[in-house]
Amino acid sequence: MEETNKSKTSITNVAEKELELLSRHVDVLKTVQQHGPIGIIRLSQMTGQPQHMIRYSLRTLEKDGIIKPSPQGALVTDRVHETLGTLESTLDEFTTTVQDLKKKLK
Repeated sequence: MEETNKSKTSITNVAEKELELLSRHVDVLKTVQQHGPIGIIRLSQMTGQPQHMIRYSLRTLEKDGIIKPSPQGALVTDRVHETLGTLESTLDEFTTTVQDLKKKLK
């Protein structure tokens, strides 16, 4: 991937990094939903992400009110289903936007 990144523009790299971040947040959220309460170390093991990245995702998800801490580890809140539904709709909109952008490139 290193070789590929050299030929990419900064706007391409930004888009890629944002998608990777979103993907990580979703992985963490779904893992908490399925296995919570769960701690950082276990989340790191299950997702294959470093602990500092898990910590950042947990902080982001907690700030948005989607998860909450407990003495046993992270738990989802009652906002999880609404959030996942909104995210799915947003991704559908992204798909349309991406298709429109691809048409503009031709």
